[in-house]
Amino acid sequence: MKILQVTPRYPPNTGGVETHVKEISERLADRGHEVVVHTADLGPDVDGWELRNGVEVHRHRGFSPGEAFHIAPGIASSIRKTDADVVHAHNYHSFPLLFAALGVTDQRFVVTAHYHGESASDFRDRLLSLYHPFGKWAVKQADKVIAVSEWERDRLREDFGVDATVIPNGVDVERFASAEPEVRDRPYLLTVGRLEEYKGVQHVIRAMPELEAYDLLVAGSGPYREELERVAIEEGVEDRVEFLGYVDDERLPRLYAGADVYVTLSEFEAYGMTVAEALAAGTPCVVRDSGALTDWIDRHSCIDVSNEDQKTVTDAVRTGVDIVPDRSALVTWGDVTDRVETKYNNV
Repeated sequence: MKILQVTPRYPPNTGGVETHVKEISERLADRGHEVVVHTADLGPDVDGWELRNGVEVHRHRGFSPGEAFHIAPGIASSIRKTDADVVHAHNYHSFPLLFAALGVTDQRFVVTAHYHGESASDFRDRLLSLYHPFGKWAVKQADKVIAVSEWERDRLREDFGVDATVIPNGVDVERFASAEPEVRDRPYLLTVGRLEEYKGVQHVIRAMPELEAYDLLVAGSGPYREELERVAIEEGVEDRVEFLGYVDDERLPRLYAGADVYVTLSEFEAYGMTVAEALAAGTPCVVRDSGALTDWIDRHSCIDVSNEDQKTVTDAVRTGVDIVPDRSALVTWGDVTDRVETKYNNV
């Protein structure tokens, strides 16, 4: 089967959608399928074409207002010329999905929306509002829509009137479960992700004065770092908050395994992949009761917080320290690929 994956960005660029597309694409290629990825992230650091772990990657030149949406009309014409059996487009919140819908002819068309309905800034929210009728049309062109969480499935039904099948993100359980914990002089809390205001790292920093026994490691980069550094200084904890920037794939599992608690207070997510990674590493989690993170709070391994005030976050961390996570219910990327492959065949 020839399968086209359409996504805003692809590794070496990092992020939840990037990881999702990479994991299923490489596994599908290993199973003998011809997998071609079309992206909108051509730039000085990546080639326009490469063969990456058995996956053919075509990168299109485009532009990204506010570092979002990734507008690359060339994707539509490339899809029209293809002889693919399946076109699988990812991420409602970016234009490549729309261009995929415009380019599809008689191919089977599958959409994984990764939809959370909000954005990281007022500017992006305004763009999303203008984009909504076009994005809704694109999603409804799909022969099959996939959601990565129960929460997302409900939002897709409410906002677009489509019935999606839930196929969650996976996790490489063995990779994280077998990691040797990072060794440091002091116990630490961990948060991982792009540094944006909506991710809520500032609330974790503001809780640190009451969590004197711990350091906080912040893995990731992004435009909000300078403000987070200012908050750390304001709270008098700059000597206990360490900004790691980009963390490579080899070190990340060790960081999860060594943390006493993983904390994510994001306002909205379509799934919460970092929570799965932390649990796979045996690390309990504190998660905000918001967006698709609500799907995690029924687990014994996760403590939920309904707001981000200092006492609530502090109490949750202190409760979470004593929890031993259960990895048994985590979905692997092999499971995800099985279900996606079945969906291709059944469209």
